[in-house]
Amino acid sequence: MNISEDIKSITYLKSKAADLLKQINDTHRPVIITQNGEPKAVLQDPKSYENMRNAIGLLKLIAQSEEEIKKGKTKPQAEVFANLKKKLKKSE
Repeated sequence: MNISEDIKSITYLKSKAADLLKQINDTHRPVIITQNGEPKAVLQDPKSYENMRNAIGLLKLIAQSEEEIKKGKTKPQAEVFANLKKKLKKSE
């Protein structure tokens, strides 16, 4: 993998948009778009973007769970399952 293939100027994007989109969708690697030599945007294929968003969501849930554990906001597993069984019986 050559990182220089994944950094393109805004001028390149304007003139070769179709080629760039094909590259992104074929390789599933994001491309950094620069303007005046500075990174300004990242282009990514939709599936990789969706996977990234899902991963971030899971990481947020894990962080929240860890915080609740630190604060002692936990219940024994047996208690949780007993409460679930009660709720399920009520909904029958």
